[in-house]
Amino acid sequence: MIVGEQKPLEEIVGLLGDARKVLVLGCGTCVTVCFAGGEKEVGILASMLRMKSKLAGHPMEVDEATVQRQCEWEYIDPLRERLSQYDAVLSLACGIGVQAMNERFPKHLTLPGINTTSLSLPTEQGVWEERCQACGDCILGITFGICPITRCSKQLLNGPCGGSQRGVCEINPDIPCAWQLIWERAVALGQVERLLEIQAAKDWSRSRDGGPRKIVREDLQLETA
Repeated sequence: MIVGEQKPLEEIVGLLGDARKVLVLGCGTCVTVCFAGGEKEVGILASMLRMKSKLAGHPMEVDEATVQRQCEWEYIDPLRERLSQYDAVLSLACGIGVQAMNERFPKHLTLPGINTTSLSLPTEQGVWEERCQACGDCILGITFGICPITRCSKQLLNGPCGGSQRGVCEINPDIPCAWQLIWERAVALGQVERLLEIQAAKDWSRSRDGGPRKIVREDLQLETA
C-alpha cells in the first residue's frame, strides 16, 4: 500500500497562503488505512485550520470531503461543479492523487497536505515498513519473496556484505540483514543451491530512467471506430 504522513501544520498554512475558502479533500483507500488522509484526518485537519486562522485574525472557511480514490477520474469527476467555490483544494491523498486532481481540473489549484513516503506493509498496529521500490524489474522469484533492493541497505544482489553480523545490517542494527532472511528462506525451502547462481548487475532502465513509466494493456482499451 502507498503510505504517507501529514505535512506539518505550519507548512500547510504556508502553502495555502492567502486562500480564504479551502476544500480539504481526503482519499478513502491507502492513506485512510495508514491514518494520514482519510475522512477522520480530514476532519481533524480542517478543524485545526479553522482554529489557527481564527487566532491569526484571518478566519478561513474550510469545507471537507472524501472520495473513494483520488487517483481515478470516475471518483473525482463529481467534484467538478463545486471546485469553483474554493481558492484552493488541500489534498490528503498521495502524490498521485494530488497530480490527478491538478491534471483533471487545471483551472483549480490542488495542494499536497501529506508527504508520500513509501510502498509499505503494515507489520503491526501503527507500524508500516517499506517493502517495494517499484523498480520495474521484480526479482522476488529468485530471492524467495524477500526484496534486497528495498530491504538491503546496499541493494546487493549476490549475498550479504562483509559488515553484516549476527543477522543485522551494519548500516542500522535495527534492520535485519535482508540476505540473512533470504538465506533462511532458502534453507527452509530446501533450495539453497539456487543462491549459488551469480546474478548480473541489475538493469535499472525499467526503473526511473527516461521519464515516467507507462503500462499499456491494449486488450483492456476501448475499441474506437
